[in-house]
Amino acid sequence: MTGPVRGTPGWLRETNDRTALSLLLQHGVLTRNRIGELSGLSKPTAAQMVARLETAGLIHVVGEVSGGRGPNAASYAVRTDRMLAVAIDIDAEALHSTVVDASGSEQPIAVTPLAGRSPEEDVRAAIEVACEVAGADPQQVRSVCIGVQGALDPRTDELTYIETLPGWPKQGIGRRLRDALGIEVRIDNDVNLAALAERTDGAGRDTGGFALLWMGDGLGLSVDQGGSVHRGASGGAGEIGYLPIPRSAAELDPEAGDLQDLIGGPAVARLAARHGVSSDGAFAADPDARDAFLGELARRVAVGVVPVLALLDPELVVLGGPTGLAGGDRLAELVTSELRPAWGERSVVATGVDAHPVLRGAREHLIGEVRDALFAEVSRIAP
Repeated sequence: MTGPVRGTPGWLRETNDRTALSLLLQHGVLTRNRIGELSGLSKPTAAQMVARLETAGLIHVVGEVSGGRGPNAASYAVRTDRMLAVAIDIDAEALHSTVVDASGSEQPIAVTPLAGRSPEEDVRAAIEVACEVAGADPQQVRSVCIGVQGALDPRTDELTYIETLPGWPKQGIGRRLRDALGIEVRIDNDVNLAALAERTDGAGRDTGGFALLWMGDGLGLSVDQGGSVHRGASGGAGEIGYLPIPRSAAELDPEAGDLQDLIGGPAVARLAARHGVSSDGAFAADPDARDAFLGELARRVAVGVVPVLALLDPELVVLGGPTGLAGGDRLAELVTSELRPAWGERSVVATGVDAHPVLRGAREHLIGEVRDALFAEVSRIAP
């Protein structure tokens, strides 16, 4: 569908309507006069924009504002219930899901246990529970973004590295979910989505680019290049856990064959236990034991950071995932100290996203999708 020709009255109306909708999304509740002031357009033009958007069902009256003398002015907001999406994060035990609307306001997070259902049933259940706790209509959900501990090849619709998703097929999963649910489905690697959250809400916000080293049960690496995540030709970029341990680091753990063996979740738990440190939460222990544990862990983490520095030379390395979050600034400082003799002053920092980074990244992607869908509706408003 082609829009009005640039410079015509139809194009001008659409441009003005998009401006009004943008202002309402940016500022929240506004009166017609305030929309006119913010847009620089006349009061009559602002009134026409509001009337068109209200008739199209894209905005509605939410209250009145006293203007002194004369009648109160109606205040308007975007109808965020018309187009919804759901962000989903799947780990080895459950699906975490939350509703996303054009306002970007945070909604409650629902938890749905993985119970041996089909992928279609898993995702449908996550959507329904998310809508239930948010008081939203699941019929208004237009798309989902699903973070998985694996990779999806965009060329073949094939999932790889999906040991945590028993019962999920490797082939055709995106098409299968789209056909079953009747909505748009995006499947992305969980660490890539966490990097999106890091870019918008965390340590990567003001950088030209960064590398996120995710340390949880498994390992992952996501590379942000000016706001775009590098996924690789097959979608599998960043599987850093498979890198073999260099001979120079063999004494750290003679049994370790690759980085997963050295700094993956089970290895970190064993190391914590040897130091009398709890591997839950924030590595709780007396200060001396915790510092000794973090010092040894930092030497191991530095082994994983070196190839990132050598190959990518990022402006910043962010330590994320449960281990990066629990180690916090102290672990980042100790890793920096380990790297300094050979690599000089390199910026290694702790994650700036303290909760649900995968869901937050999926939300950021979906907010853009939902807003694009609303703006597409503007193009359909009759003259």
